[in-house]
Amino acid sequence: MTHATSQYTIAGQTVTMPVQIRTAEQHMAMFSVNADAAQAMIDYSGLTVCRYRPGKAVVVLMLMRYVDGDLGPYLEYGTNVMVNPPGSTATGLKAFGAAGAFIHHLPVDGEFTMAAGRQIWGYPKVLADFVIRDGHHYCFDASIDGQFAVGMDFAPGLPVPAMFTGKPQVHPTYSYLDGVTRRTSGQMIMSGVRYRPGGATVRLGSHPYGRELAALGFPKRAMFSGSARNVEMTFADAEEIA
Repeated sequence: MTHATSQYTIAGQTVTMPVQIRTAEQHMAMFSVNADAAQAMIDYSGLTVCRYRPGKAVVVLMLMRYVDGDLGPYLEYGTNVMVNPPGSTATGLKAFGAAGAFIHHLPVDGEFTMAAGRQIWGYPKVLADFVIRDGHHYCFDASIDGQFAVGMDFAPGLPVPAMFTGKPQVHPTYSYLDGVTRRTSGQMIMSGVRYRPGGATVRLGSHPYGRELAALGFPKRAMFSGSARNVEMTFADAEEIA
């Protein structure tokens, strides 16, 4: 038996699933935040933040530079809140191991990827302008509608042997758009990975995205930060969650 391959028409172009990302660069930082504040921020999704410690949740801030993929080259910033699988109220570090990322903010600098992300997966992509400074410290600024929203500075981390990072990783992401919560399964393979304790500084602007992060206690010290010289990714169709 053969199964039909999903296809979408985006701005006159055909996108065939699964979407492949062949070359991308990642910079990320993980932060511990007040769980009640994080829950209030994402209550609209119907999902529950993962409380990895009493009263604490995890937010991951990430900058992706997509170089070669089915949606073209673009930059993307994400505010990701770690959440339990739908229906789960588990807590603790074991629960964190089963958590997925709910994508609360996702500005991008390309109209095609914005349209594809919203139509295919329900990702809350909006158009933004980015300024990148790639020196000893990797820095970016993201502005939306001419308003500075968020920026980050990353100090270089220590190389991690490929034997610990080169295996395929499967993580669900969750999204909410137009009254529908969705789950998307994806796979990634990372190379050239570096990690370090701390290592990331967050700068907030006056845009509502910045004010939402401020309500979580930002700017604050990262638990750890990391980068990947290359990330290969595969995105499947989204699944609507009742």
